[in-house]
Amino acid sequence: MNKAAVFLLAFASSALALDPTPNDQARFLAGLPQEGSPLAALASSGDFRSHAKELDAAWADAEQRQFRSIREWAPLGLPEAMNSTQPLLYVFSGPDILHAYTFFPNASTYVLAAVEPVGLPPDVTKLSEGELGASLRNLRTTLNASLSFSFFITADMKKDLKATKLTGTLPVLYVFLARCGCFIQSVENVWLDAEGKVITDQETKTPGARITFTGTRGQTQTLYYFAANIASWALKQDPSFLRFCDTLGQVNGFTKSASYLMHLPEFSTIRDYLLTHCYTITQDDSGIPWRDFPRDMWDVKAFGWYPGPIPLFKQHYQPDLADYYQSNEVPMIPFGIGYQWRPKQSTLIYGVSKMVVRKALPVVE
Repeated sequence: MNKAAVFLLAFASSALALDPTPNDQARFLAGLPQEGSPLAALASSGDFRSHAKELDAAWADAEQRQFRSIREWAPLGLPEAMNSTQPLLYVFSGPDILHAYTFFPNASTYVLAAVEPVGLPPDVTKLSEGELGASLRNLRTTLNASLSFSFFITADMKKDLKATKLTGTLPVLYVFLARCGCFIQSVENVWLDAEGKVITDQETKTPGARITFTGTRGQTQTLYYFAANIASWALKQDPSFLRFCDTLGQVNGFTKSASYLMHLPEFSTIRDYLLTHCYTITQDDSGIPWRDFPRDMWDVKAFGWYPGPIPLFKQHYQPDLADYYQSNEVPMIPFGIGYQWRPKQSTLIYGVSKMVVRKALPVVE
């Protein structure tokens, strides 16, 4: 039997089984075992086996190099943020739920915002043999930068997310959630109306996706991803994203590899919003400038080392941050993060608001 016949037989077998759920789709895209899945027949293809093998290797390397150390360190280094169940707001994120969930596994809600398109919930059963192989290869290319260097390259990602029928950020979000051990319950495309209300029946200027999932501790959690321009001029024209964020109450903030955008006047609105609405802010040096944390409102400290920006962003060197590292005994971190992703070269900044009445931290079992 030739390859095309085998692939058609796989499709026929899948059609006789139950329709694959979003969690089935996520586990398939993540290259995870398919025993008992409606997609088990498709997983017999050489393309899937190669996909699974390469992702297993890339994930094992990232676990050993970065993510295991983050999980062990975060409860001690970022206790208020890591233990908090408050929503996490991650701006300039791309589809990086991986770092958000690794650092902050207890958040009730994750809100990611970036310019990359949302796309539609992926369905691998609608891909031909050639389309499936090409789509899985392209997905691995998209994931490679984040797993190897801890950040996505925006220009490359824009191209990659349109290259095959697995479009937008949703396939990447699926992979990261599945590989983190989460169980996806439901997925839907959503939009924000002018008042920041989440709607499902009308397209607007702010498209997004809502994923409800069961986390590794058994709790139900929600992930929102919005394709939103959060430059100050865009937020003035369409404040729906900030109005949505207002409904979250007090949040924890996270950002990294943010192209130093909040160092520019054009992004002062989102910078000021974070400083006035967050309980904690965790970031690398590409986020809010060190000088812009009001010391009467924030306790701010740093970890790791400050080698300065990579050459592409050399104009955003922060002399006052360099002075802090030279004048203080700064604790190291056992992982790399951000543009300076190599171990012992990364900068991590952590701020806790002084304007919040401290509550006893919940016990995390």
